[in-house]
Amino acid sequence: MKESILQKYNKWIKSKFITEKEKIKLEKLNKEEIRDSFYKYLEFGTGGMRGIMGLGTNRMNIYMIRKATQGLSNYLINSSGELGKNKGVVIAYDCRINSYEFALNSALVLCANGIRTYLFSSLRSTPELSFAVRELGCQAGIMITASHNPKEYNGYKVYWEDGGQLVEPQASGIIEEVNKTDEFEDVKLITQEKAENLGLLNILNDELDEKYLENVKKESILKDLPNKENFKLLYSPLHGTGGRPVKKLLNELGYKNVHIVEVQEKPDGEFPTCSYANPEEKNVFNLSIKLADEVRAKVCLANDPDVDRTGMMVKEDNEWIYLNGNQIGMLLLKYILDNKKEIPENGAVVTTIVSTPILDGIAEESNLKVFRTLTGFKYIGKKIREFEEGKYDNSFVFGMEESIGYLKGTYVRDKDGILGVMLLTEMAAYFESIGTSSVKELKKLYDKYGWHSEITYPVKREGIQGIEEIKKMMEELRKRDLKVLLDKKINIVRDYKRKKEKNYLNKSESELFLPESDVIQYILEDETYITVRPSGTEPKIKYYIYTKGKSKKEADEKLEDILNNFKKYMESLLN
Repeated sequence: MKESILQKYNKWIKSKFITEKEKIKLEKLNKEEIRDSFYKYLEFGTGGMRGIMGLGTNRMNIYMIRKATQGLSNYLINSSGELGKNKGVVIAYDCRINSYEFALNSALVLCANGIRTYLFSSLRSTPELSFAVRELGCQAGIMITASHNPKEYNGYKVYWEDGGQLVEPQASGIIEEVNKTDEFEDVKLITQEKAENLGLLNILNDELDEKYLENVKKESILKDLPNKENFKLLYSPLHGTGGRPVKKLLNELGYKNVHIVEVQEKPDGEFPTCSYANPEEKNVFNLSIKLADEVRAKVCLANDPDVDRTGMMVKEDNEWIYLNGNQIGMLLLKYILDNKKEIPENGAVVTTIVSTPILDGIAEESNLKVFRTLTGFKYIGKKIREFEEGKYDNSFVFGMEESIGYLKGTYVRDKDGILGVMLLTEMAAYFESIGTSSVKELKKLYDKYGWHSEITYPVKREGIQGIEEIKKMMEELRKRDLKVLLDKKINIVRDYKRKKEKNYLNKSESELFLPESDVIQYILEDETYITVRPSGTEPKIKYYIYTKGKSKKEADEKLEDILNNFKKYMESLLN
């Protein structure tokens, strides 16, 4: 029987597992706070869970962490038995508030279930966690991070034995186990001392750091760039985990003129200089730009707290220009294809359904095949595994998603922000050495493949009402079965939930061979792309829009018009 909000609240208040201090905090919650904290269980999705920290079933806390880890333990034991228990689980955590406490609680639940556990002794990046799963031969991995979310958030991501985030069938199996686990009575727990004495809890110091960085270095393309020791770079870890490894890597590669934003160098979960430590946002570069101007650097790079994303700003004609994720991806792919000595004949680029169409043109010119997956780098990681298993006769060359995530090489199976910094530093230094720049090279790509403007526009809908509104928007879009949108004919509509593609040009309907997802994509007669996708980790619905024009001005004006009208159209669905 489904518990009511009040039943869940009272259960927590009366629980012997809740401390007296926590009970006092619960008693101080007002009606609205109780409702929001207990109206549902924090959803354990296909990759894990993420949410605001606090007490309650809809909050990130040690009890929800333990519930998730007990569910993971049950699945691992049922599916892999003693082999899985012996192969074990590795856990890493970033700089966020409570990250160590959440990581330790995860470890102690695993150990209580007899599962060998490896816990990093201090902060590590998400890509190193992915590397550690593969290097240690573990059955699974856990990363405690909320990536680029505000400081109030934390999260719990699960990785499987290939080093990639959870995909099917493991995802559904683990979700089922988590959902049927009681956060108090069903959870097994052990003390740290006992776990260590039994040899179940193993603390990792710096054993894997050098191996990981050596694998990153192998992906460097032009190692002997002239004058690279004098190339000026401004870097910021944005109070996250990237400062130490990035500094070490660039120094070892011979980049001696790297300037780091000092006040953002040390890890700090409060993010005092940028409350939203997301390098997709231009304003997080404010301090970087100020220092860059002082030292006369023309390139600024930044990572998010768990170092799987890389943002970039460049100075051109005395103006600082932000390059978005698609633009960086376009430049990186072209740089790799122009300078890598051996590109396999059956090479493949893997990206997402909401990434720029220009990637196809760049790849096809070098006879590479482009594979598009659902949004989320876990699907790119899954595609790499399918290449290795022989499902496709292709070799992985480059992977990217529009949200500033990139991967070259197969040593990890998630986007790697440390690799991103290395490649972008190398690319920018190379451009400087031949008398060009990222902006100039980007213009060449637009001149060749058409001027595209784009935006990812998030609409935030808080609380229970917000979830219902997002659900209604998607239901209405499907119900209306549109053939015209914003006074433009629809050429193609792809419904990834129904797994159907309708092509109105040739009057055909076909199946989409991708996992089911609550996403709808429209391609209009003027080559405008509109994709609608509720966020899987935040209370948002996102609109991904691409427009094409004969010039930047034309594409930009079209984008502004399309966005304004589409926002109004989506709001009208609620009336």
